[in-house]
Amino acid sequence: MMPTNLLAGLVTGLGGGVLAGLFGVGGGIVMVPLLGLILNLDQHRAQGAALAAMLLPTGLPAVFEYHRRGIRTSLPLVGLLILGFLVGIYGGSRVASLIPSQELRWGFALFLVFLSLKTWFRTERPAVDRTLEPITFSGGQIPLALLIGCLAGILAGLTGLGGAVIVIPMLASRFRMTQHEAQLTSLAMLVPPIGLPGVYVYAQTPGGLPWLIIGYVAVGFAVGALVGARVATRMASAHLKRVYAGVVMLMAILVATRGR
Repeated sequence: MMPTNLLAGLVTGLGGGVLAGLFGVGGGIVMVPLLGLILNLDQHRAQGAALAAMLLPTGLPAVFEYHRRGIRTSLPLVGLLILGFLVGIYGGSRVASLIPSQELRWGFALFLVFLSLKTWFRTERPAVDRTLEPITFSGGQIPLALLIGCLAGILAGLTGLGGAVIVIPMLASRFRMTQHEAQLTSLAMLVPPIGLPGVYVYAQTPGGLPWLIIGYVAVGFAVGALVGARVATRMASAHLKRVYAGVVMLMAILVATRGR
């Protein structure tokens, strides 16, 4: 019979994966609070474990599902976002390692509240007809792509989130991507181990990282991401937005009421 903590890791990864597939996020929004609440990890170890669980290409099944549904992105853009992300996540993780766990936890909770409210009240953009306006990426957009990736990396290092909360809205506004295209791009960023610099920093915190549990979280994440992606490709953007905002607010409450 599977030990309770490993089963909890599997369920946590499954929840994070479903969220990732549904909304294109890294899953840390669910995994960080649950790793703390269920497995009693402090904020630093929970954030590090969430990043470590996404080192394997666990989002690849979701990427294939989006692609199978005819949703596309720009590979050069994905590469530049990843490059910026790698720089940002190391710096963000270094800053997070200097912040006491309780203060880091409260900062994480407040950010989730802000994200939930911002998502709920965000105005939906008109859908783009890709038969008339294909996705384009030019050399003049390189600095912007690197900046978006870097900002996403800083946030990921500070919070253990995947950075999609910055990537998705910025791609929608600056590159005129649809919600589904932006989510696919965010998921494609997770295929290589972009969280490695952050995991390296978090692994040096007191107690290290629970690697066996992380393995089960990663398995659950891969399964959940595929399920979430299949649901997302059938849902309207407005419904996705409201569900996402509700889940994020719930996670903020869980983080705020946790004892450590």
